[in-house]
Amino acid sequence: MAAKKKTKNEEVTLETVLWNCRVALRGVGTTEKNRDAVISLVFLKFAGDKFEKRRKDLIKKYGDIPAFLEKASFYNAVNVFYLKETARWTYIVKNASANDIAVIIDQAMADIEESNPSLKGALSLNLFASLGADKAKIKELIDNVNKISEATYHEEDLIGRVYEYFLQIYAASGTKEDGEFYTPACLVKLIAEMIEPYSGVVYDPCCGSGGMFVQSIKFVERHQGNKQNISILGQESQPETWRLCKMNLAIRGIAHNLGETNASTFTQDLHKDKKVDFIMANPPFNLKNWRKSDELTDDSRWSGYNVPRVSNANYAWILHMISKLDVNHGIAGFLLANGALNDLDEFEIRKQLLENDKVEAIIVLPRDMFYTTDISVTLWIVNMNKKASTVNGRQLRDRTHEILFMDLRRWDENIEEIVIDKGKKKKKTVLNDTQIAKVKEIYNNWQSVDTSLYSDVPELCKAATLEGENGIRANGYSLAPSKYIEFIDHDLEIDYKAEMARIQTEMREIIKAEKASQAMLEEAFRGIGYGID
Repeated sequence: MAAKKKTKNEEVTLETVLWNCRVALRGVGTTEKNRDAVISLVFLKFAGDKFEKRRKDLIKKYGDIPAFLEKASFYNAVNVFYLKETARWTYIVKNASANDIAVIIDQAMADIEESNPSLKGALSLNLFASLGADKAKIKELIDNVNKISEATYHEEDLIGRVYEYFLQIYAASGTKEDGEFYTPACLVKLIAEMIEPYSGVVYDPCCGSGGMFVQSIKFVERHQGNKQNISILGQESQPETWRLCKMNLAIRGIAHNLGETNASTFTQDLHKDKKVDFIMANPPFNLKNWRKSDELTDDSRWSGYNVPRVSNANYAWILHMISKLDVNHGIAGFLLANGALNDLDEFEIRKQLLENDKVEAIIVLPRDMFYTTDISVTLWIVNMNKKASTVNGRQLRDRTHEILFMDLRRWDENIEEIVIDKGKKKKKTVLNDTQIAKVKEIYNNWQSVDTSLYSDVPELCKAATLEGENGIRANGYSLAPSKYIEFIDHDLEIDYKAEMARIQTEMREIIKAEKASQAMLEEAFRGIGYGID
């Protein structure tokens, strides 16, 4: 995240303020509790700012009349949460030095949830009382959060920037499990650009902190669409992450349906029998024991396929998502560990997926893009309809039994450095906007009726078919791009005849120079009366 330069009106950068928020709780609690504490206060701050702005508008319009000012519907109508006095940020700041400030904050959380049913279960209740931070540390945190304001930092999406910072930084400083709630923003943007969720239902069966949903809305905004045409549907198994997602979406004013509670998508599908237009997902890689051995063996989601094995959920995620997609036009973009491309234990499922023509593109990504693993992962594009059609104004050709393979592992030159603690940094590979646009261009050109736009590029992309001598069937239904994309042996690029001639010429020159030097030495020694044998 690039640092914002100081101006005369700013004593510190936004990054410094955000860093100080984290420092305020250093050495206090666990990473998860500190994360939730910081993000909860940020939520209260932004909710409070929006409430006060709306309140001033109401006073200007109706006067200082309690009947209007304390009516929740006047706030909810414009996507603003109604706040009781004890839940307002101004009240928190006024009482920041109180001995019972932890209790005051916890009560504010309870009050805001009570006044706004859409936030039910989203806020961390009784968190500050159990945090273990003394009142001085909590006051320091409040003082720093209070500095984050649109009046000071003129950001187009300040709420989003602050939330993104904390979600990213706490993912980077956590363990593998802690980091599952956050997918690098550039990868989420890539998925959105590939599947183009302009309008319809966007679903994520393992939604984490909601990054996929945020980027789907941002995609619509980038392309001057109407975000009201997007519906958000999701599910998350971890209670803390489910709350983070609800807070993340709520504070940005994004309407959503994440179910009444957290739950496993496999064993308790909260959106059963619903069909969706788009899926964006980053399932936990190689999830083990996702069901009991005798559980879900006849589930309708596996209809027509073998039952996915208990020891790895990769293909269970794939089949679940396919079961959710609209059969006429549904499209999904999701990330999986590279092992799924050649998983021998799931060969029969993969074979059937390919014979059923569900996979449209396979894109292997650079290594070291995630905070919790340095492995390279794959972006899958699944499309329920690869026939000729018109999509968002583009004329697409019939791609039946064709798959586009791309290998981006060489695209590792862009490095982002994240400071996760004093003296401790993490460096991660990122895809920039130019690279994302290039991937999208190759994909769209391959789909186009104008076949002159696309051509295979060695070591980058290859269009493969199911049939043929080097087709997907002939390669044992492997989805590894290396099976299809042409590899260039750069050693073979050397012109050995010319290279040997150059070396021989150089050697002759060296020998000639050495002989000349020897002759000069002999002549010099003869001149002073010494003989040289």
